[in-house]
Amino acid sequence: MSTVHHARWVLPISQPPIENGWVEIDAGRIIAVGGEHSPPSTEHDRVILPGLVNAHTHLELSWMRDQVPPARSMPQWVERLMALRRTVGPEPSAPIADAIRESRAAGTMLFGEITNTLASYEPLATSGMSAAVFRELLGFNVADPDGTVKGAQAQLENLRPVARLRWSVVPHAPYSVSPALLRAIADASKDARISIHLGESAEELDFLGSGGGAWRSLLTSLGAWTDQWRPPGTGPVDYVASHGLLNQRLLAVHCVHLTERELAMLAEAGASVVTCPRSNQWVGAGVPPVERFYRSGVRVAVGTDSLASVGDLNVFSELRLMRQIAPGIPAREILASATRHGADALGFGDTLGTIEPGKRAELITVSVPEGAGDVEEYLLSGIEPEQVRWLQ
Repeated sequence: MSTVHHARWVLPISQPPIENGWVEIDAGRIIAVGGEHSPPSTEHDRVILPGLVNAHTHLELSWMRDQVPPARSMPQWVERLMALRRTVGPEPSAPIADAIRESRAAGTMLFGEITNTLASYEPLATSGMSAAVFRELLGFNVADPDGTVKGAQAQLENLRPVARLRWSVVPHAPYSVSPALLRAIADASKDARISIHLGESAEELDFLGSGGGAWRSLLTSLGAWTDQWRPPGTGPVDYVASHGLLNQRLLAVHCVHLTERELAMLAEAGASVVTCPRSNQWVGAGVPPVERFYRSGVRVAVGTDSLASVGDLNVFSELRLMRQIAPGIPAREILASATRHGADALGFGDTLGTIEPGKRAELITVSVPEGAGDVEEYLLSGIEPEQVRWLQ
């Protein structure tokens, strides 16, 4: 039998909020949603909305919580992270499982998980959560780019298959992946989503423009530099476009330092920007131009990044900072970024992200004070896990 859930407000995301709305669910699927002829809700203090989408995180780094302090620049912060990472062998699984549970308690239903080691795959597989698992490659001086990509794909193909988890091989960033490896990843991607850290730091622009700066220094110190590389003299978006990565399947993560023209290029290609404002400030990358993201017309999704650069994986905390950075953007658009647009960016938009008939009933309710006049605006004020519960 189906179950009908009533609430003071229902936010389908695909349409305006419904006052005194209801959602009918059967066998884990949404059957109908509406408000006409509905009795006033007895749950005056709650709103129903889709579960949230964390479109960019690194669950495997969860053991680093509170261990990598803020930095003045991103290269400096990365050096600290790498030094810490060298102190452990396999990534410990218990902090990953804890982070997944905490994320779900805060309303997250879907991850865009970046992994170098696949340590997060099994915890995700047993969690009941959905994820796009991005097996990330680094390598600025790789002898066999095609073989490297095939080896990573073979790793993924040997994993226990789980319908809720979809995987792909992706590059880390323009300053950490050679042109040949970028092309090999693009050639092998077919219809898969591709995530890349793009335009995250000012040092990245310097590196692509001149071939020098802090990223070259770090590559040299790691023994990864090659004198065969020549700076393209372009911005990050033109650079990835020249290697076949600019299309509707691209998730350009961070984009703190992209120009209006570059954002327009992403929008025209149908790509997505994933913004992680709390992390950007922690690592010294700067404040993302959130209002410019929206005004460019590009699809905007939301990520937390890892517990190495944020205190928690609560997507609502990102929304609060986005509201502070971009007071001129309608609350409805920001909420769509954390639900519908995130699901679309990760390739799950056919089943998740909105409250519509036929979609999976991955829905949450959030308690709202009786006097809250604008429920959408209230959801950007900072929602804590104790205010969230999942519809059963």
